Amino acid sequence: MGYIAPRHGWRLAAACAMVWSFLSAAPAAAEAYPSKPIRIIVPSSPSSGPDIIARLTGSVLTEAWGQQVVADNRAGAAGNIGGELAARAAADGYTLLAASSQQISGPLYNDRAGYHLLRDFTPICLTASTPYVLSVHPAVAATSVKELIALSKARPGTLQFGSSGTGGGPHLAAELMRLMSGFDFMNVPYKAAVFALIDVAGGQVQWTFTVLPAVLPMMKIGKVRALAVTSRKRTPLAPELEAIGETIPGYEAIGWYGLVAPAKTPAAIVTQLNAEIIKALKRPEVIEKIRVLGADPIGGSPKEFTAFMSEQIETTRKIMDAAGLRGK
Repeated sequence: MGYIAPRHGWRLAAACAMVWSFLSAAPAAAEAYPSKPIRIIVPSSPSSGPDIIARLTGSVLTEAWGQQVVADNRAGAAGNIGGELAARAAADGYTLLAASSQQISGPLYNDRAGYHLLRDFTPICLTASTPYVLSVHPAVAATSVKELIALSKARPGTLQFGSSGTGGGPHLAAELMRLMSGFDFMNVPYKAAVFALIDVAGGQVQWTFTVLPAVLPMMKIGKVRALAVTSRKRTPLAPELEAIGETIPGYEAIGWYGLVAPAKTPAAIVTQLNAEIIKALKRPEVIEKIRVLGADPIGGSPKEFTAFMSEQIETTRKIMDAAGLRGK
C-alpha cells in the first residue's frame, strides 16, 4: 500500500496542474484579440462616405493593435449584398460591417432583404454624422428653401430631384420635406449621389441632396447653388447655409456612419472595439479627417448606438410608409 499512495498523489498533482493551466489560459486567450486580420465589410462603393470612414477606422485600429484591419467593398442592391454577407459571418470579431442609414432603409424598402440591423447585428459605435446639402441648378428660380417650396407648389411634379437611389438617405430627406411642407417633386434615382450632383450642375435635373465636400467645389465655380443643410442647426463648416428647420420647424435628416458586428459577438470584443474607436475619435488628426468629409465625430457606447438606431428605424419606417416605399 505504501507504493500506491504516492502514485495517486502524482496523478492528483498532474490533474490540478492541468486545471490550473486551463483556467490561466482562458483569460489569456480572451486577451489575445485580435490575433489575425480584421475585415470591415463596406456595403457601398469605394470613396463613398461609409468607405472613407471605414478605412479611417481601420487605419486607426491597425495602428493600435498591429493587426491589419481592411475594408472589403461589397456594394449593390441598396446595401443589402454587403449587409447579408456580414450578417452570416462568424460572430468572432474578425468580420465587421460599416453601417449607415442605408442598412435601415434597404431592408424596409425590400422585404426580401436577408438581414435586420438590430436583430442580426451587435452595435459597436456610432462614429460620425453628417448633414446633407440641398443644392439646385443656378437656373432654378429659388434662392431659399421657402422660395423652392413655393416654386414646387406652383409647378407640381416638375421639379426633378436627383437621388442616390430610391429609399436612400437623400431620397428620404426629400420625402420628409414633402410630408412636412407639401413640397412637390419627381424622384429621379441614380446609382450614386455624385452622379445626381453632376446632372444638377448640367441642368438635367433641378435639385439634389448630397454631402458638403462634394458640393463645395461646384459651389465655388457657380455650377450649383447651395440653399440649406438638413441638420437641426446650421453647420460650422458652411454657416452661411440655412438649416431647413428654419423654414420647416422640426425638420432634421442626417446621414450617419457606425460600426456593427454579427449578433452574438462576445461582449469583451465589442467593448474592446468600442474603447479603441472612442479613443481615436478624440485625436485631433482623426477629428480633422472626419470634418474634411463634412461630418462630425460622435462616439458613445454600444447601448447609446442601439437606442439611436432604434429611433432611426422608427423614423424611417414612418417616412417610407407615408411615401408608399415599403416592401417593394
